[in-house]
Amino acid sequence: MSETTTLPRRPSVRSLPLKAALRLNHPSDTWFKPALSVVVASLVPNLLLFAVDRLDLVMYTMAGSLCALYGHALPYARRAGTVARVVVGMIAGLAVSLVVGSLTDSTAILIAVGALLAAVQKALCDASRIGPPGHVIFTFVTSAALFAPQHLGQVPGHLALTLAAGAFSWCVTVGPALLRREGPERRATARALDAAAACVADPGPRTRAAAAAAVHGAWQTLLASGRATPARRALERLVVHAEAALAESSPSGHRAAADPAHLREWAALTRARGPVPEPPAAPGTTAELFGIDAERAGRRARTTRGELLRRLGPGSHVLPVVVRTLIGCALAGYACEALGVGRPYWAIVTAASLYQANVTLSWNRALQRTLGNLLGALVFAAVLPLSRVSPLLLIACCLCFNFAAEALITRNYWLGSIAVTPMALLVIEFGGTHPAGELIGDRVIDTVVGAVVGFLAAVLVTNRRATGRVERALEAAERARAHAVRVLADSAAGPAELDASRRGLTASLVELREAGDTAAGEWWQRALPEEDLVAAERAGHRTLAATAQRQGLISLAPENGAV
Repeated sequence: MSETTTLPRRPSVRSLPLKAALRLNHPSDTWFKPALSVVVASLVPNLLLFAVDRLDLVMYTMAGSLCALYGHALPYARRAGTVARVVVGMIAGLAVSLVVGSLTDSTAILIAVGALLAAVQKALCDASRIGPPGHVIFTFVTSAALFAPQHLGQVPGHLALTLAAGAFSWCVTVGPALLRREGPERRATARALDAAAACVADPGPRTRAAAAAAVHGAWQTLLASGRATPARRALERLVVHAEAALAESSPSGHRAAADPAHLREWAALTRARGPVPEPPAAPGTTAELFGIDAERAGRRARTTRGELLRRLGPGSHVLPVVVRTLIGCALAGYACEALGVGRPYWAIVTAASLYQANVTLSWNRALQRTLGNLLGALVFAAVLPLSRVSPLLLIACCLCFNFAAEALITRNYWLGSIAVTPMALLVIEFGGTHPAGELIGDRVIDTVVGAVVGFLAAVLVTNRRATGRVERALEAAERARAHAVRVLADSAAGPAELDASRRGLTASLVELREAGDTAAGEWWQRALPEEDLVAAERAGHRTLAATAQRQGLISLAPENGAV
């Protein structure tokens, strides 16, 4: 970073949005996959428990069934291991909760353990980048289990139910590989093509960053998918086209060759169930795929354990958010206890759900969670009489809300919460009926207190590492660019070296954009080096374009100083 760069002054306290936090978005292109998976994974255990007249055990099978929400963006080779680890993590957290809950009736101790579990779950999910729904499902299950009546001798049997339901969830999430084993790779490739088309049609910093992230994500998905099949080879060639289009839209590139309409057409065909489209090979495709093979071979010996430890090590930007989770969940639980709520686990879950990458995003989630839960409590009041008609109707209501939650939550979190809240309250009904007023009243108190106290913790527990992360990302991006320039200048550099340098630079630019966006919404920190951010991104994209030209992906005449 240049010593002469002027750092603009930014306010320590950013404005907090209101309308933007509640605005509806386009639904995810894969919303139906977790929705259908969790319904199937829940239906079978619920019907089996109904058959043996033990619906009071639904909470334990539900813990395993909810594991079916994870891993749907991953290729099946990686999904199998990820969902297996989710099941193990769920059982481990549930075991701690059940044992502690069976050994003590002290609400103060249970709240402390619940907050500690929420913080550990937040740390592991953020560091492993497991993706949505993240740590919230783990916290929901373990916090509820802490306050469930339990005897120590019952714990092994209850954990066995969770394991059985978790194993079934694993089959549900991995099973589609038998029908369409390249499905996740096809969707990732289609996203890259769509993002590249948007960038070509409207070049700019935001569309370029989005396209770079989508292309990078597509390569990561293909690299993690296992051996190269004919279909994956065709997908790789399509990503080469997306990458070439991105390079052409760089500040120094010309914009004549890439056709957004063709890119969008290939994206639609790639998402469909027919064969993968095979457009004419982009220039340099052979060299590009050679580099991909070299990187795939190098990845076989790598392990994610070291990366996980690095993200949780000293100086990690994840740790301040974890501290917020610990303090906020504990304070929310104790505040609800002081107000007379007997089992304040929902306050812990509410607070845990708020903590996003920065204060502004946490504020958004606080608004969304509060509005969704309050409206969801009204929906529960309307549905409760119907659910009490018969156990089968209770099961049907829970499954409908499970599906609705996943169908709506990608539009906006508050919309999904309208379905999550009655579903969570109806689960309590499996163990016996409770006064509706008491259930709704406790839930409203827990929600409001959890949201208010949780957000205050986010404001008061500072994250001064956000700007430091940006500075480190700037240095990493400059190192990656300098390395790419050196490789470009080396006439003897082969396709594998060029490909590795370009992919390393792309990854550093994606990290730089993520770090900048995160820091932009954080409070109580040093001024951001915004001019350096813009300059680094422009220089990086110019170098990517020059690297693509050297590999033959595009043909352009770079301006002076393009690299």
